[in-house]
Amino acid sequence: MIRTTRKRLLVGLAAAGVLGVGIAAPTVALADDKTPTPSASTSTDRTGDREQRQAEFADALAKELGVPADKVTAALEKLREQRQADRPERPQPPSTQDRQAALKERLDQAVKDGKLTQEQADAVLKAAEAGVFPGPGGMGHRGWHGQDGRPGE
Repeated sequence: MIRTTRKRLLVGLAAAGVLGVGIAAPTVALADDKTPTPSASTSTDRTGDREQRQAEFADALAKELGVPADKVTAALEKLREQRQADRPERPQPPSTQDRQAALKERLDQAVKDGKLTQEQADAVLKAAEAGVFPGPGGMGHRGWHGQDGRPGE
């Protein structure tokens, strides 16, 4: 009886040791890694790299198709411009004044519906103007709630 308990204890300790080494070894290896981590590179570096890759791609494609590289480059640029023109323009976020006006309308409606008192609505407006609320201009944020920060809409 004592032997089986001792065996279980030894097997458990061995398993824990193997598990510990399995976790510690990669951690130590990563800590000793002297390769530089990619840092936030400037946009000019990325633009230069992208242009270089695109030029290499155009050269390889021209070679494969048996046509001049400048012709392939021109065709790729034309396609890039068409694709850019097909993209919808990003909508501009509402201005601080627009957001404050919308908040005032919602607060006025809440007062009218009896959900808030006028004093509470005035306090919320004052807090919004003071920048107490998170987001641009102190007027909420566009998170996973709704378009204007209200849940469920």
